[in-house]
Amino acid sequence: MRDTVYFLIFDGFADWQAALALCEIRRPGDWRVQTVGFSRAAVMSMGGLAVQPDVPLGQVDLGRAAMLIVPGGHLWLRGEGSAAVAILRDAGEAGVPVAGIDTGVVALGRAGLLDDVRHTGNWAGQIAGQVADYSGESLYDASALAISDGGVITASHLGSVEFAHDIIQALHLYSPSDREHWYRLFKHAQLPPWWVGETVMA
Repeated sequence: MRDTVYFLIFDGFADWQAALALCEIRRPGDWRVQTVGFSRAAVMSMGGLAVQPDVPLGQVDLGRAAMLIVPGGHLWLRGEGSAAVAILRDAGEAGVPVAGIDTGVVALGRAGLLDDVRHTGNWAGQIAGQVADYSGESLYDASALAISDGGVITASHLGSVEFAHDIIQALHLYSPSDREHWYRLFKHAQLPPWWVGETVMA
């Protein structure tokens, strides 16, 4: 039963990039969100939040994984995080959807998950500059803030709303029309029809 969404955390992870997605995943109550660390030690996010991992990488259960989400952080630019890359590679082989944003896309590239799917990132040359055996240049789309293709979701650091929208769609949260209302609300501040005439409290 795939009922768990794993979110990778590490020192310096960009805490805001998947925040919208994680909130929407937890809202219906049907999914379990677990934070995954390289160990059980608490980490400090880029925004200064101390976060205790629920499980270490070695306890990720791919049989229960509905998705693995990878945020950005300088870790990936330093060429670190090989244990997470290995789990991502295993997830791809097991048919588990994966999602990476910002430099988290580099981790997906190192796992070989970007060679055969349409994808995006921060800029066209970043992945090739960080991943020696990357061969997906022809499938890179610089015009998109987020792309979902073949069980792989990628997003620019500027595309957190699009990233959340693609995750919501991949996990079949809400109806198609509600997903579009959600996107217009968070991207363009366009209230859904059922909010017309109501006072929205901050």
